[in-house]
Amino acid sequence: MAAFEYAALDTRGRRRRGVLEADSLRQTRQMLRDQGLVPLHVEAASERRQQTRASLLSFSRGLGALDRVLLTRQLATLVAAGLPIEEALNAVAQQSEKQHVRALVMGIRSRVLEGHSLAGALGDYPRSFNGMYRSTVAAGEQSGHLDKVLENLADYQERQFESRRDVEMALLYPVLLTLLAFAIVGALMVYVVPDMVGVLENVGQELPASTRFLIGASEIARNYWWLILLGIVGLVAGARWLLDQLAIREAWDRQKLSMPLVSRITRSSNAARYANTLSILTSSGVPLVEAMNIAANVVSNAWLKRRLGDATQRVSEGSSLRIALEGVGHFPPMLLHMVASGESSGELDAMLEKVAVYQQAEVKRIVTTIVRLFEPMMLLVMGGMVMFIVMAILLPILNMNQLV
Repeated sequence: MAAFEYAALDTRGRRRRGVLEADSLRQTRQMLRDQGLVPLHVEAASERRQQTRASLLSFSRGLGALDRVLLTRQLATLVAAGLPIEEALNAVAQQSEKQHVRALVMGIRSRVLEGHSLAGALGDYPRSFNGMYRSTVAAGEQSGHLDKVLENLADYQERQFESRRDVEMALLYPVLLTLLAFAIVGALMVYVVPDMVGVLENVGQELPASTRFLIGASEIARNYWWLILLGIVGLVAGARWLLDQLAIREAWDRQKLSMPLVSRITRSSNAARYANTLSILTSSGVPLVEAMNIAANVVSNAWLKRRLGDATQRVSEGSSLRIALEGVGHFPPMLLHMVASGESSGELDAMLEKVAVYQQAEVKRIVTTIVRLFEPMMLLVMGGMVMFIVMAILLPILNMNQLV
């Protein structure tokens, strides 16, 4: 049986959505009619089939980070309790309050009932479950310790989610402050300055350079705001297009590794992501070379990703992990020392987990420090701009008083 998501009208004409398990689209429509519903749209709940075109149905959305954490944790608990996979998936679907999550889980369950492995069923939802997630689940199924693997995977997902949430919350206030500053200055330039300047121009006296500059800037902001906005959008779109080019992206990412302060954030964040992924994969029984291939794909820096590909090749040829990562040249020394210690003691996964936690804490500390420095700096910049506007308006008025 397969899972089908439907949109139908009830007897009162209200639109209803849901998920049904059936053998075919025809059977699904008949089941809806038996319930007194008029089917409007019925489609198989498969993300892979939907990713090439837009869809109004909720299951076309990928699974959110928090939803994935909850799903993994619930599935780990139910599997550890001895429930078969299909029953555990059904219980998770029934507990979910979100329609698209329920449809996704039922779609996975239908594939499992058809005889596919859980990892194979997750392959129909690549936007929700990346290669690392699927490989980890596959290793758990092969080793017979799926419950423990899912538990470790849930812990990993929670750490990733909490780390990202902490950074986003730290950046929220500075971003709002910046937007507010630009909004205030823009409102002054468009609505307040022209009225004040109009009075000064009627006097007929020579205006200071700062006032003339303010008048010119105000006229440009008033008459060509749409062109300024279009230019900003064009710059953003052009920058994104350039960064989509692999050669340019690699060159820019390589440059970031040598920029002050930016290099520390880039190295620590990518090291944490790589070490965390490698830890969960190796502890789940994934071979080291395969784990390195998968972990390299979660690194956001294109230059580091290419260098990690070379490191994976050296490990496959017999090199130690520490020597291979040292050849990358951009990982923190602590990571290299912990890897060497893990290889010599046989506890590589534990050492990788510890260094990943440390690097995540380092990224959080650096970002928090930058944010705390940014807030007073933004206030100073905003105050300076407002002071310039006020002084540019007051100087001609003071000169008028001196003439009188």
